[in-house]
Amino acid sequence: MSSNGKILEENKVPLLDYVSSNNIQISDYYLEQNDQSFGRRFWIESKKLWRIVGPAIFSRIASYSMFVITQAFAGHLGDLELASMSIASNVILGFDFGLMLGMASALETLCGQAFGAKKYYMLGVYLQRSWIVLFLCCIVMMPIFFFATPVLKFLGQPDDVAELSGVVVLAFIPMHFCFAFQFPLQRFLQSQLKNNVIAWANFVAFITHVLISWLIVYKFQLGIIGTTLTLNFSWWLVFLVLFCYTICGGCPLSWTGFSMEAFSGLWDFFKLSASSGVMLCLENWYYKVLIVMTGNLENAKIALDALSICKPVLEAVHKLSILLAFTVLLNSVQPILSGVAVGSGWQSYVAYINLGCYYLLGVPMGFIMGWAFHYGVMGIWAGMIFGGTAVQTLILAIITIRCDWNKELVAELVS
Repeated sequence: MSSNGKILEENKVPLLDYVSSNNIQISDYYLEQNDQSFGRRFWIESKKLWRIVGPAIFSRIASYSMFVITQAFAGHLGDLELASMSIASNVILGFDFGLMLGMASALETLCGQAFGAKKYYMLGVYLQRSWIVLFLCCIVMMPIFFFATPVLKFLGQPDDVAELSGVVVLAFIPMHFCFAFQFPLQRFLQSQLKNNVIAWANFVAFITHVLISWLIVYKFQLGIIGTTLTLNFSWWLVFLVLFCYTICGGCPLSWTGFSMEAFSGLWDFFKLSASSGVMLCLENWYYKVLIVMTGNLENAKIALDALSICKPVLEAVHKLSILLAFTVLLNSVQPILSGVAVGSGWQSYVAYINLGCYYLLGVPMGFIMGWAFHYGVMGIWAGMIFGGTAVQTLILAIITIRCDWNKELVAELVS
């Protein structure tokens, strides 16, 4: 069988095993659901969700907080350092983050199917394929890090910010490669309902990050480069904890050692990873455009500082607090709708929706509000929020409401 046919066959692994006929299983499912009250079903589903979502939420908060803490400590070094850290971490590293995370998301489908079909060995193979593909992508992307300064200058960033950002970006290269190994490993463990392990690893790294950041900035006074290296260390610590757990017996069924089978079908696996990453990249990169556009305003360092963290420029932050509230509100709904769309197999539709709402509507509206109407950073942010994110959320909500979920369930069970 060719490698292309093999990949297609692996993608068609059923999520459910059948013992009886399809009709009997569907009928039994509906009878079981209808015999319970709505409150009872809500409570049962909520408990199931929180066992998975709770640790995942904590992990995401802890990992994101390490970025915020690094920016906060950079703010103690000066406005230039804070602005440079903001550009380096949110723009250059943010683009890299979105691409690596998106490509690793292919494992959510493949590993989920293999785990549901009890083909546990394939989880380890998929993980190793993802490592190989993402590592090669990291090598291809290296010029972005070496030429960050001229790229930022071309995008209109101030010379001093672009110069220091370029230095900071070079210090982020170890984290660049960490993304390629940590993200697939997290998806590998999540598909086996091992979110608690990921949460503990992030907790250990978070505590360690706070401690070494304080030592680097206040005791050893190693400056912006030392502050950047602490973030590299903390992210690699998360990976090492998860990797040691995996190879030391934490996943005896799904990890049976390194396999040469991981090198088969890499091109097809790359195409699957790339297509899985399109939707997430479009979402993740959208707000990075906001940072770049802000850097072209007057008093760019102050605007970037206010946009990045709430420490140092209180008046600017106070004006942005209303927009922050709307952003938080939309971001509490939009990811759920995106998750529903992905789980329902609507990735291609959502990719087009994201492209149209974010980049054909939101970005131009932010540009018009920021420059044509002279509202500055508030105009850019408001235009991108209400012109892009709000419209995208509304469209996804309409699609979700109009969907016949009973029909979707039957199609899933008989697939």
